Amino acid sequence: MKYQNIVARLAENAKSIPNTPAIIDPRKKSARSITFKELYSEVNRLAFGFSKAGLNKGNRVLLIVKPGVDLIAITYSLFRLGAVPVLIDPGLGRKNILNCIKESQPESMIGIPVTHFIRILFPKYFSSVKTFITTGKQKFQNDFTIKEIRNFGKKSVDLETTEIHEPAAILFTSGSTGSPKGVVYSHNNFFEQSNALEAIYQFKKGDIDLPTFPLFALFSGAFGMTSIVPDMNPTQPARVNPLKILSTVEKFKVINSFGSPALWDTITRYCKNSQKPTITGIKRVLIAGAPVSGKLLEAFDSVVDKSCKIYTPYGATEALPVASIERHEVLSETWEKTKKGLGVCVGKPVPGMKVKIIKITDDPIQDWKNELKVSQGIIGEIIVQSPWVTRSYFNKPKANELAKITDGDSFWHRMGDVGYIDTEGRIWFCGRKSHRVICKTETLFTIPCEGIFNQVRDVKRSALVGTGEKGNQRPVLAVELENSIEEKGKKELKIELLKIGSEFDLTKNIKDILFCRSFPVDIRHNAKIFREKLAVLAEKKLR
Repeated sequence: MKYQNIVARLAENAKSIPNTPAIIDPRKKSARSITFKELYSEVNRLAFGFSKAGLNKGNRVLLIVKPGVDLIAITYSLFRLGAVPVLIDPGLGRKNILNCIKESQPESMIGIPVTHFIRILFPKYFSSVKTFITTGKQKFQNDFTIKEIRNFGKKSVDLETTEIHEPAAILFTSGSTGSPKGVVYSHNNFFEQSNALEAIYQFKKGDIDLPTFPLFALFSGAFGMTSIVPDMNPTQPARVNPLKILSTVEKFKVINSFGSPALWDTITRYCKNSQKPTITGIKRVLIAGAPVSGKLLEAFDSVVDKSCKIYTPYGATEALPVASIERHEVLSETWEKTKKGLGVCVGKPVPGMKVKIIKITDDPIQDWKNELKVSQGIIGEIIVQSPWVTRSYFNKPKANELAKITDGDSFWHRMGDVGYIDTEGRIWFCGRKSHRVICKTETLFTIPCEGIFNQVRDVKRSALVGTGEKGNQRPVLAVELENSIEEKGKKELKIELLKIGSEFDLTKNIKDILFCRSFPVDIRHNAKIFREKLAVLAEKKLR
């Protein structure tokens, strides 16, 4: 049967490398291994079983399952069925999760036992759900167990084919600059995205992968890579146990890994301060989720082989990848410019991706016009276009209006970021549009300003925020320290920071410094700074 979605790639791997492990879960409580042939068989069996339980093509299915074999098999089976999994980050917090559930209006739910207790406690958020399936052994009211679904699927049934334009999944953003939004992926988005990632990073069948962000294991299956389930809490990457990750890399001869800057910062710090100073064997690391500092790449440079490629892809839930750059280019050239306030270079647009820089506005832009573009080298709003850029948010007409620009039969997506393109065609990221500080006489962009201060001793990282009304804001620099220092030391550091700031035009008017023990960060990657919360804190301190 022909079905135009990413499961076709898994089916091809089941034929070409049937006995190669697709997923290995080495964790003690859930140890399990499954080959590509077995995984594809399980995917079909679950798809048939879900169909008999009443799930149909186009149904939205709330999916809350722990990382591991079941999560990947169930997700692929829903793609196979043509149902639309709704994936919400479990670390978003109860209020956000419940609001996301209500907003996405799922017709079915597949979840671990605790989620069924929650839906009984908060029934109004689950009012649209008609079919409940638990991954546990105990049934809740009139639902099904996953074991029953497998039994239903012993006998195959005819499933409808999927079309490339039809919805494949709803993935919620992390909500780092507002409430989380449900991004609608089509089957074509996933297919084109997987093709782009494979071509850029040269993933190969048989590679051993360690995806520390659970859903990236879906790509491992598509690429024919063996996915190792990491022993960690995926909602707290900054608190990962470095020894467990390093032991897994060594034991399974991991070739590739994806993770947030916070995770790799924790691991590289451990390596530099322990008796295990190197990460051996790994050949490719992708770091994404927030701007990646040169400090982290310098630390990495000392703990991996010189031949190891470390990439920092730029993108978002709505559009990934947009651009990419490798660490050697950063350390040999762009990092010095970052320290002088030129922003963070995220590399050239990847093949198949179009990028333009337009005049900054907070208003909707209905149709594309050439006069929207700014000159080369001028900071503006980043917009993108490619086959894997998503077309809409679910149930968010105002968000769609603000994020999309119609261009004939196609559209441009507004990233919500500001930056510019240099003479070599590289994108320089200058921060979130909503985070710019608009003063009476100038507009300050976060990343260029912070790059100047982040090089100062004792500064782990900094965050520029504005207090007061936009148009007359007062810039405040929040500083997270590497280590705790006494008040005298803080006074001396403040003097040094103000002195360095006075040497650059873009930071000379920053006069207020706020020291913080730690910054509030996003749940998903533990790396994006919640500047909105810092701005409230700064307002209180200045008062």
